[in-house]
Amino acid sequence: MDIQQAVDDFLLYLEVEQNYSELTIRSYEHDLAVFQEFLKKHNRSCALEDLNRSIVRRFIQDQMMNAKMKPRTLQRRISTLNRFASIALKEQLLSTDFMAGIKAPKSDRKLPVYMNLQELRQLFASLEQTEHRLALRNEAMFKLLATTGMRRQEVVSLTWEQLDFYNETIRIYGKGKKERLLPLHSSVVTVLKQYKASLPEYVAHPFEPVFLNKNGKPLNPRGLHVIFKEVLKYAGLPPARFSLHHLRNTFATLLLQQSKVETKDADGMPIVTEKVDLKTLQELLGHESLATTEVYTHIDFESKKRAIDSFRLE
Repeated sequence: MDIQQAVDDFLLYLEVEQNYSELTIRSYEHDLAVFQEFLKKHNRSCALEDLNRSIVRRFIQDQMMNAKMKPRTLQRRISTLNRFASIALKEQLLSTDFMAGIKAPKSDRKLPVYMNLQELRQLFASLEQTEHRLALRNEAMFKLLATTGMRRQEVVSLTWEQLDFYNETIRIYGKGKKERLLPLHSSVVTVLKQYKASLPEYVAHPFEPVFLNKNGKPLNPRGLHVIFKEVLKYAGLPPARFSLHHLRNTFATLLLQQSKVETKDADGMPIVTEKVDLKTLQELLGHESLATTEVYTHIDFESKKRAIDSFRLE
């Protein structure tokens, strides 16, 4: 079987049987297209059964040395090939796993960038004080992002029927179209209600997008990114430092930091109790793996400082 036919079947499987989002499917499609381009460029067979570990290793070498690919991107492409090989084996299109023994190069794990509480309050204050036609939309939009940890695609795809003001909840359709139900912060409910009341009735129909661009059309992730950069500048915060994903990091980090309650034992030693555990945070963020959530435990400097301060040297 030609590899392109197998790729088409693979992408259809992800869409129909796995219910993956269009964005995720496009990502898989792009990675496999890069791999096929490598095969053609180096006069390699494009027959599925001719793929082997040696070819994959050559591909990885080419990506690192010639394409100067970042380790994280290369890790994703190898993950794509692993998934593709796994499904091809499952569907009996392959007799052997051409990805067996292939390991992605390790990358330096950078700590997530996030706003501290003072910076977040500065952003909120600016949103509340700004006066222009779309100020209320921006306040509702970015306060929602900062208090739920939603992804930007989840925000631009949000419709009014996903918001339940009576129960103060929001139903989010995340990666792989998986649903999660989150409580809304009471302050955000107030702003969302004000924003909805400011719109024409037909715009606030249950199945209409919650957030529109300046032309009254649905926002896209790129447009949301541009708006966020402008909002940061107006708030006196560096646009080059923060991105929309950093707002998600901010939610996770501050939630962990502020959920810690410190008491003392009989000897006067501090005891830190966490109101929010990692499993809860994983569900709030919609992470598939707990390992992805664990990165936020490495950036809670205050917890580390308390631990050092409690170290008795006398």
